[in-house]
Amino acid sequence: MTDIEQKLQAQIDELEMKQAFQEQTIEELNTALTQQQFLIDKMQVQLRYLAGKVQGSQVSNLASESEETPPPHY
Repeated sequence: MTDIEQKLQAQIDELEMKQAFQEQTIEELNTALTQQQFLIDKMQVQLRYLAGKVQGSQVSNLASESEETPPPHY
């Protein structure tokens, strides 16, 4: 092989190695993203459940006008 062919082969080898690392990184990122989306979906369900519980249990702290005692200056 000539010097130029060796340099070209070295560049090809380097590019192939970089591509392999990129494919691995993309796969790892995809796995992490899938896991995060699953957790987000789960948390949304839990949040809706808790919001429903809070709305269902809210009781007004204010008494109705008929139950209110008049102020002391009356």
